[in-house]
Amino acid sequence: MKTNRRKAAGLAGAALGIAALGLTVPAQAQPAPATGAVATHVSASQQREASHFWTASRLRSARDVTTAPRAHAGAATAAAEGPVGAPVSVPPVPGPATADRHAAAARSAASPASSPTAWTGGGLISTTAGKVFFQNNSGGTFACTATVANSDNKSIVLTAGHCVVNASTGEVYHNWVFIPGYNNGNRPYGTFTATDLFHDDQYVSTGGNANYDFAFAKVGQVGGRTLVDTVGAEGIAFNSPTGQDVHSFGYGGSAAEGSGERLNHCEGTEFADTGRAGSTMWGIDCVQSGGSSGGGFLSNFDTSTGGGYLVGNISVSAGSNEYHPYLGNEALSLYQRAGA
Repeated sequence: MKTNRRKAAGLAGAALGIAALGLTVPAQAQPAPATGAVATHVSASQQREASHFWTASRLRSARDVTTAPRAHAGAATAAAEGPVGAPVSVPPVPGPATADRHAAAARSAASPASSPTAWTGGGLISTTAGKVFFQNNSGGTFACTATVANSDNKSIVLTAGHCVVNASTGEVYHNWVFIPGYNNGNRPYGTFTATDLFHDDQYVSTGGNANYDFAFAKVGQVGGRTLVDTVGAEGIAFNSPTGQDVHSFGYGGSAAEGSGERLNHCEGTEFADTGRAGSTMWGIDCVQSGGSSGGGFLSNFDTSTGGGYLVGNISVSAGSNEYHPYLGNEALSLYQRAGA
């Protein structure tokens, strides 16, 4: 990767029940240290309001998240160093049979590393990736991407911090919903409303340091079934090896990406973000546009099944590259709280 392509990043698209889950944890591993996890509860009445709020016309009019304060180093560590804690991983959960309804299409075709392409491979990612919609205090409506992550409560998604909270003001967004498998306005598995939103307080206290631009949402049930029981779940990994081959997925809003109405895909070998002082982020040579924010980066991704392990979310872009925050101990602590 040419050094001159790793320019200072601006925000993209904006800026345990161990046995039950099958967690992989070394015997000497200690619990993740306590961090500043911020949990925002959504009342039952607010959940009902969110469920009714998102009409078809509002879904169409929601703006892709494309602006946010410029990413900066803040009080982050000096450089992207890779794992600093014990690795922890949670396996994927197979989805419903309908996940393979498009399986006959181009699973063997590799996406160019230099540009996003429509995902036509079906599989687990076609049900676990979806669009996020939310509203801010000024009444604006916006769209991002999120991915279902396996957890003890079978009810959480990974997304970007800037799709949950305004880093400049601390405002947590409302009328927050997740639509798994979203495609051209269709909601094949229903609309899941957030019951709780979780972000790391360092994201706000630093005014938007992208190293902490990750968040989780816990959602309610649809038809008496949890999110994971409905669509399956991707695995998730913390303190994982770096420099891996990864795949990223998002609902980019450009015309070339289907104007936010379809799931798109990138693939590449991740490299450290050396263009931003203090960055601990990793990226690939590909950029998905606004609306892809929060979409998953997955390692060990199996194109024949659509399953893999989340190692980050689409957060920032620079030149022809997109980057994800590294999921270390801070993200692990947040995940444990959200998924308990």
